[in-house]
Amino acid sequence: AIMLRSRLISVPKTVKRNISTNIPALQKAVDPIQQLFIDKLRQYKSKCVPGKLIDPSPDIIRERDSELEKLNTQYGGDPGVDMTQFPQFKFVGKLFIKQISVFQMSVLN
Repeated sequence: AIMLRSRLISVPKTVKRNISTNIPALQKAVDPIQQLFIDKLRQYKSKCVPGKLIDPSPDIIRERDSELEKLNTQYGGDPGVDMTQFPQFKFVGKLFIKQISVFQMSVLN
């Protein structure tokens, strides 16, 4: 037991972590409820498509579309505008900023 412990101490931490995280994956489900849970996880993973809803009902799709329409109206998302990009600002003319000294700020307060 002492030799095994000394060998485990000398193993890099990443290997220890990988072994410990993979142990539950290697175990078989003993409980029928646990097996159902694992089956549902596998079923969910097989249906998972990036950027899409999984098994959406027509009500959920309608609600999502109405919320996206509200956001487009509020933030100016016209058709063809990529709302995931930061807007580009174009300033026309010169922008003048008046400098305020510390003395002026103390007078304002």
